[in-house]
Amino acid sequence: MRGATTWDQVRPGFPKKPIKLFGPGKDSGTRDYFTQAILAKDGVIREDYTASEDDNQLVAGVSADPNALGYFGFAYYQANKAKLRALPIDSGKGAIAPSVESVTKVQYQPLSRPLFIYINFASTQRKEVNTFVSFYLDKATETVEKIGYIPLPVEGIAQSKITLTKGEIGTVFEGKAEINLPIAELLKKRAQF
Repeated sequence: MRGATTWDQVRPGFPKKPIKLFGPGKDSGTRDYFTQAILAKDGVIREDYTASEDDNQLVAGVSADPNALGYFGFAYYQANKAKLRALPIDSGKGAIAPSVESVTKVQYQPLSRPLFIYINFASTQRKEVNTFVSFYLDKATETVEKIGYIPLPVEGIAQSKITLTKGEIGTVFEGKAEINLPIAELLKKRAQF
């Protein structure tokens, strides 16, 4: 699948310069989410871009070329704001730039997503695994903030602890990307198998 290859094909009046594209590789959850949320067709994405599993390489590629465009995790944008420019998106309510606030308030949609850990149910029956996951949930907020991710809201941590304690299993995603749903509401959905 191919799209615009020069900027003047995007909008008349833009320079006739080649668009150099960067994005996550085929093993990336970010790529999977982008494909589902933006293209609404699982697995259908143009292949004429520089792909990498290393977001630092993507940042380097985009920041080295004024005609480049790419996508990668928000933490890498946050760490490299001085050399990158984020594009606001308009999902019908006006252009919204990516920020901790716009992601937390579910305004930077559909380009923001939660990240979860999944634990094998049988493993949670082992005391050391259960203890580790509890420790993880207790420390998650401060840890993710240190690396530039956006922490799960307090109610999300509480709901996750309840889910762990009850031994609930399954996923609320039902095999598709969830768009425009606050994390607290997402975590309250009944898990499916």
